[in-house]
Amino acid sequence: MGFEELLQKADWKSEKHVPVIEILEKGEKIKIKVSVGKEISHPNKTEHHISGMEIYFKPEGSKFPYLIGKVDFSTHGASVEGPDTSTVYTEPYACFTFKTGKSGTIYAFSYCNIHGLWVNEQKLDI
Repeated sequence: MGFEELLQKADWKSEKHVPVIEILEKGEKIKIKVSVGKEISHPNKTEHHISGMEIYFKPEGSKFPYLIGKVDFSTHGASVEGPDTSTVYTEPYACFTFKTGKSGTIYAFSYCNIHGLWVNEQKLDI
């Protein structure tokens, strides 16, 4: 089995696991927001959560993509001690900024602890 067979794909408007890539600003710097569960909320519980995301950019004409960033969502039901005891959950949302002079494709991967690795892509036109 090839690695690509492990990747789950779907339309983020109908599937809660797909990372959503939003290009916020194009110019000298590219600013993007990546989240999971934009249209349909993904559960954020200890037993079912998004544990992290990785973002890549592949310029047109380039053989390889560049890792823009990665983020781990490490807190899934941790208890806060003290007089005001509560539970903390990390939300699957992150912003990234990078520079490029080329158009290309942004790839976002998200990992659900139950449903595996999900991927989405967004064209970036400069």
